[in-house]
Amino acid sequence: MSNGSRAGGTLMKKQERQRYIRELLKANNIDKQEDFVILLKKEGITVTQATISRDIKEMQLIKVPATDGTYSYNLPVQKQLNTEKKLTKTLKDAFISTDVQNEMCLIKVTPGSGPAIVSLIEQMNYSFVFGTLGGDGSALIICHSNKDALKLSRIINEIVIE
Repeated sequence: MSNGSRAGGTLMKKQERQRYIRELLKANNIDKQEDFVILLKKEGITVTQATISRDIKEMQLIKVPATDGTYSYNLPVQKQLNTEKKLTKTLKDAFISTDVQNEMCLIKVTPGSGPAIVSLIEQMNYSFVFGTLGGDGSALIICHSNKDALKLSRIINEIVIE
């Protein structure tokens, strides 16, 4: 098996496993590679420590100080800054409007820009975003609550106005 992981008995793609790792980083302070193995196993994903080690390198995870004085893995800050710059540029070039209904924020953009906006918002790892759907000229961002959807709408509008 090339990537060393299975979910529900089927081979899991590296991209999907790394998405799980990003989710784990948002929800947990993880200070050891073994913690990733344990947490992924709880999700039904069997993975080796060697695979996690390769993922950490590829994802360029770094250890940062936690509030309790220990160190935990995190996504690199520079990657976040680069993604934010890309999101800002893409929104400034393509933004048409934004609207909120319940926990959903709909961002209307120029044709062809929807998938890029969705991808960049996913890369931002906003904790209040539940999921995304990208169409040709729109991005539907599903948040955890109406308050979160309004927050995202404000962020998007501030980016476009600045």
